[in-house]
Amino acid sequence: MASKPTLSTVAREAGVSIPTVSQVMRGTGRISDETREKVLNAARKLHYLPNSRAAAMRSGENREIGFVINQLSNPFNAEVVGGVVDLLETEGYLVSIVDTRDDPERQKRQLQSFIQHGRGGLLWVPAADTSQETFDMLAAQAIPVVTFLRHVRRDLDHVGIRNTDATAIATRYLVDLGHRHIAYLGGADESMVRKERIAGYQRVISESKLGDGLVWSCEDNKLAGMNAMVALQKALPDVTAVVCNGDMVALGACLALIRAGQRPGVDVSVMGFDDIQDAVVATPALSTMAVSPHKLGRKLARTLLDRISDPEMPPIVSEISAELIIRETTGAPPS
Repeated sequence: MASKPTLSTVAREAGVSIPTVSQVMRGTGRISDETREKVLNAARKLHYLPNSRAAAMRSGENREIGFVINQLSNPFNAEVVGGVVDLLETEGYLVSIVDTRDDPERQKRQLQSFIQHGRGGLLWVPAADTSQETFDMLAAQAIPVVTFLRHVRRDLDHVGIRNTDATAIATRYLVDLGHRHIAYLGGADESMVRKERIAGYQRVISESKLGDGLVWSCEDNKLAGMNAMVALQKALPDVTAVVCNGDMVALGACLALIRAGQRPGVDVSVMGFDDIQDAVVATPALSTMAVSPHKLGRKLARTLLDRISDPEMPPIVSEISAELIIRETTGAPPS
């Protein structure tokens, strides 16, 4: 196996000293154009890449960002990551992404690895039941941190969604259409995000004097949403509308209805949450509470850059309002 190219091998290829190569790579020193070109040609020929971590140690600036997220397979999260990467890469940062799968021990190992390998900042969806020890570990390292979706600490920057208001708007819309048997479908955890969304749904159900409402749990994916909708209809055939924990659950619910010979938006109304790309192109197109995940990712990245540029400013908390998007999967209840 060929050895990794180093400053020494580039210097030998270019016929110059190692300090000269180092100065060319860092853009420092008084180097002639001829020598600089000779060094750069040698570096290209050998496929030499500067050690960014060593450079960061010299300059005191680290341009690698960690993104610790849960359920990366969820298209909403994937679109958020796309927005984060698009912005940070244009600013010269490299983003490393890991998936905790909402496991606090797995998360702790990943955070420790990020710290040990050096990161200039951290974007983080804290796992449920994150320990105080984990927060203390991050605080001790003085790493710029922005939490996402789950607002767990008032002393950290945060970007999230006004979840309670969003599901209240969605539920109110269905009530105003005439629905009286509305269920909340999706989510299998006790996360703060899900609790907030259920709270918005239950508030409107209570205000509308429609009983206690019904929360039907399932994992946040299309297959689980499909199976849950089948089970829900079998147990409670009077339900004419569902407010879903996310678009993937809603798309699965629509698929279950179609397979049963029913029409989403005509026989049963289905409301999603997120407005991922699949919501727009689905047949029928999905009504949803839109938060524009790609733009949300860019806002998350910008918040971290602001923290990096001004470490002493007070904590920033940004919560995005969701927008009701009416498409084809909602309508008046069947007469």
